[in-house]
This record gives sequence, C-alpha cells and structure tokens, in this order.
Amino acid sequence: MFVLRVCSLLLLVGLSLEAPRSFSVDYKDDCFRKDGEKFRYISGSIHYSRIPRVYWKDRLLKMYMAGLNAIQTYIPWNYHEEAPGRFSFSGDRDVEYFLKLAQDIGLLVILRPGPYICAEWDMGGLPAWLLDKKDMVLRSSDPDYVAAVDKWMGKLLPMIKPYLYQNGGPVITVQVENEYGSYFACDYNYMRHLAKLFRSYLGDEVVLFTTDGAGLGYLKCGAIQGLYATVDFGPGSNVTAAFDAQRHAEPHGPLVNSEFYTGWLDHWGSPHSVVSAAKVAKSLSEILAVGANVNLYMFIGGTNFAYWNGANSPYEAQPTSYDYDAPLTEAGDLTEKYFAIRDVIKMYKEIPEGPIPPTTPKYAYGPVTMKKLQTVSDALETLSFSGPVKSMYPQTFVDLKQAFGFVLYRTTLPVNCSKPTPLSSPLNGVHDRAYVSVDGVAVGILERNKVLSVNVTGIAGSQLDLLVENMGRINYGKDINDFKGLVSNMTLGSDTLSGWTMYSLSIDEAVSHGLLRDREADPQTDPPPPAVPSLPAFYRGSFVIPDGIPDLPQDTYIKLPKWRKGQIWINGFNLGRYWPSRGPQVTLFVPANILSTAAPNNVTVLELEGSPCSSEPCNVEFTDTPILNATVHQQYLRRYVKEDLL
Repeated sequence: MFVLRVCSLLLLVGLSLEAPRSFSVDYKDDCFRKDGEKFRYISGSIHYSRIPRVYWKDRLLKMYMAGLNAIQTYIPWNYHEEAPGRFSFSGDRDVEYFLKLAQDIGLLVILRPGPYICAEWDMGGLPAWLLDKKDMVLRSSDPDYVAAVDKWMGKLLPMIKPYLYQNGGPVITVQVENEYGSYFACDYNYMRHLAKLFRSYLGDEVVLFTTDGAGLGYLKCGAIQGLYATVDFGPGSNVTAAFDAQRHAEPHGPLVNSEFYTGWLDHWGSPHSVVSAAKVAKSLSEILAVGANVNLYMFIGGTNFAYWNGANSPYEAQPTSYDYDAPLTEAGDLTEKYFAIRDVIKMYKEIPEGPIPPTTPKYAYGPVTMKKLQTVSDALETLSFSGPVKSMYPQTFVDLKQAFGFVLYRTTLPVNCSKPTPLSSPLNGVHDRAYVSVDGVAVGILERNKVLSVNVTGIAGSQLDLLVENMGRINYGKDINDFKGLVSNMTLGSDTLSGWTMYSLSIDEAVSHGLLRDREADPQTDPPPPAVPSLPAFYRGSFVIPDGIPDLPQDTYIKLPKWRKGQIWINGFNLGRYWPSRGPQVTLFVPANILSTAAPNNVTVLELEGSPCSSEPCNVEFTDTPILNATVHQQYLRRYVKEDLL
C-alpha cells in the first residue's frame, strides 16, 4: 500500500512539473517559440466554407503530406450568421469539427476570424444585413457597426478559445481584421477596440497578429501596438525588400509572409489566372532560406457554391470556381505545383513518409436531356413566398430583406412607346444585371457599369419586368457597402418610372422542395421563343447512377453546351453560376456527395438569357475534365491588383 501511494504521489508530481503548452513571439531571437523551442511554420490556406465537409480530411491530409505543419483558414461571418442572431455551425459550417480534424491530422492552425476577411467572398465576409443602416461606415468605430461586431465575436470567440494551442488545441495565432492598411478609414480606435475585444475573450497569451501588403503605406494604417505585424507578397517579389517593410513595423520577431500567392483570382470575362510552378517554387525557396515563416495562399482554393462569390471594383464579379491555380485544384487534385512545392519544403525540413492520398477519380455521366418548365414570370406565385411589395420607387434587396439571388421588379409603361425608347439607369443603379421584358417578351439586358440603357417599345399600360440578379458583393476596397437590386430610379425616355411592385424570389427553396411545374407548350398559342434574349426560365432533367457499379458516385463536372448564363441546382444543392458565353469558366465542379445511386439525380437550370432548347435537343453534359480557361468574349483591360483599389 505504501509503495502504491508513493507511486501515485510521484505521478502527480510528474504531471505538475510538465510544462504547459505555449506559443509565443521571441523578440530576442527573432522567431516563434512553441513549448519553449524555436519554431517556424510552413502553412497553406484552405477555406472550409469552399469545400464540402466530406472532403475536409482528404484535403488536409494532402496538405500535411506536402510537408506543411500548419494551415490557415478564414471564418466568414456572413456564412454563420445569415440573419441577425440566427447562427449556423453545423454540417459544412462546423468550424469546430474542422479545427479538430486539422489537429488530429497533425496540423497547427492560423485562424483569421475577421470580422472582415476579403477572401474574394461576398462582401468580404461581412453580412449583408449590416446594410440595413444605410449610412453605416463598415470597418470603423461607427457605433452600430461595432455593436454588431461585438455581438458576433461574443458568440464566436468563446467557441474558439478551447482550440487555442495553450488550451490543448491547434490554433497558434489569431489574426485581427484583415489588410486594414488597404482600407480608406484608417481608424486606429477601431483596431484598438478589436484588439481589446479579442484579448477579453481569448486571453493574454494568444499571439494576435495583423496582415498587410509589404509596403510602408499599408503598414501605416494596418499595424498597431499589441498586434504582431506581418506582410503578404507573391512570387517574383523582392523578398528582402518585402521583409524590410515588415521590419519597419516589427524591428524584432519572426519574419512572416501571411499570404504568399501560389496563383491568383479570376473574374468573369478575364482569362484564367495561371502562375508557373517554377516561379512559385523559386520564390518559396528564397523565403524559407532567410528563415521566414510562410503561408501559401491558396494551397487549395475550392468553390464558390451558391451565391458566395465576391467581386472587385470597378465592378467585376468572380466566377464560381475558386481554383486559384493552387497546388491542389478546385477538386483537390494533385498538380505539378504541389510536387514542386513539396520538393522545396523537403530542402528545409523533414516531410512525412508514406503515400499521398491520390487524386479522387472523376466520372463522365454523359448528356442529360433537359425539359423546359416555367418561366420566372409564370412561376411568380410559387417563387415569391413573401408576396408582392409595392412602393413608389424601387427598393433594394436589403429593403426587401433579401440577401442573395434574384428580385423581380414590375411596373407599367406610363406612355406609348411606338418607336424604340431608351429604358435607362442614368445613375448606374442596376446592381448587377437586369433581364428586361415587356408584356412577356424579352427585350434586352442591363448590366452594371457596362450597359445602362436598352430600347423598348409598347403601349401605355404595358407590363415592364426587370429580373435583377445579385452577382456577388464587392469584397475589397472602399465600395464593400454594395447594395443590390435597383439602387436608383429608372427612366423611360425622360420620364422617371414609378409605381413599382417587387417580388423577392425564394428560388432555392422552390427548387429544393420540387415546387416548379412542367408546362406543356401549345404550338397554337406559343410561338417559338427567340434564341437570345429569351425570358428567364427553368429547365429540368434527371439521370440515374447505377448502384451496382463499385465506387460510384464519383466527382464530376457539368458543362452546358450552347447555354448562356444562369444558375444550376443538383438534387436541390445550389452548385453556383454558369456563364460560358463570357468565360473563362465553362464547367462547374460537382462533388460526389451531392449525387445519389439510390434515386434519380435531378438537375435544375435557371437560364437567364437564352437556352438552346428552341432549335434542337436540349442537353447538359457531365464530363470528367474541367474547363476553366475557355474563350473570353470581353476585352479585359487591366489585371486586378490590390493596389489598384485603394
């Protein structure tokens, strides 16, 4: 018994002598320290919000096997609080499960909870309902904005605290805000408030940091005392000069590139961005050779499913794919760039032994015949759950309590227009695209910054419809308070149009509940529709995946030959936007988890401009090969860089 007690006592003493977990900045030796030892992270960005949960493990394992010892991820506020006080942290939004999974695999986590994240994500992660206060100054000390941030962080940060490294979790550092030095407000009190807020919930031990462009102009407003200042820059940059900028803000401590760009983002109408593996590998080696910490942005980009893509100013929306020319493709496939980066990392640290998870197989299910259902106008009662809203002048999406998708604006022509008369948005108030019809006949398309006027004809009292599409809110720069819908008055000739009826459209709910009906065409009364433009309309088809074939279903891609622009749902899941007539993206990634072998797979398409169905058999096609860099019909005058948007 005495021996047993002595052993128990010694065990307790041993446990009490075990050093607590720690992660800190060592300003004397210019490094991080993890549990007292010098530490350098080589990290990669992965956004859980852009990858189906079933694939998180596969992507994280591939990152671990590349030699990374950490990952970096954003938390998009609007993804988790789509309406004030209504939170979602389950399924694909289960950020706690994602953090546990990263830790189980052996990866540390660099967490970027915002509140603003940019990320080429709708409104930079800020929820659209903030715009209810129209004069609110976002990302500033504006009391209404700060109050909303405080409530959100009061929900989020206590959830995060158990996952801090000091508390046994994987999170070693937490970013406060994001690239604030690139924003016009330069509100130090706002940044001080955030720093105090984060400390109050996460404690004094956690390393809080900021990220800004590698220039003194960015660090002037982005760096603040008490938050460790890091920089970001891409391949081909002067590594010494970039880190000299960081040293201006942080004379001592670890060198950190928080966003080393492995590729770049795309816009509709511009070529797909490509950065060579050799260029990325060369610059990465230069960064690691000086002992710096680095995060590769992106290591896998993923997909802007549904309506989550952002846009840049002057208005250019980003496509559904966020492939980013990253080391792992949108679908998680291994690339030449992946192995080039792995070879560089191998020069500076040991990498895990063993097999790398293979690229997931893809399957070409072939063509699916599509049948026309109702036009949006025909289905209005089904689509508009909340019913019509009437007002003298048009209201915005925010006024109508709608964040994403489409709103139908309806009025009548006040005068006879026997000759073509311009329907105009003189203040560029169509945000972002309007599909115009008169008495059920499509007449043209208005587009933000590009097409501000179309000619219409009709008699006084004719029904004028504008189906307005929100194509994604601006995510970077001074214009992130991006209102959607008709945000200013419309004119017909010299007359201001009034007497509007507006219909918020709940298309996702209608599709997922199978509420759209077949409509049998009557050749006696239904003339063949024009090819372009035609009324926005729904189409549906289905296909069967045999359950007797091993390993099916598999990932696939969908393409729409001769279709123009619209939105796709498969089995009620909103896959995203397609726009092959503008490019560069032609195919959309279809993850296997939304497909079924137990029942027919339903494909629903909302074609906005004109389907090929009037003149020939009407198909969509499932293929095993992505097309992300097809013909671009629109001249893209300048490549977007962050410096352009200041």
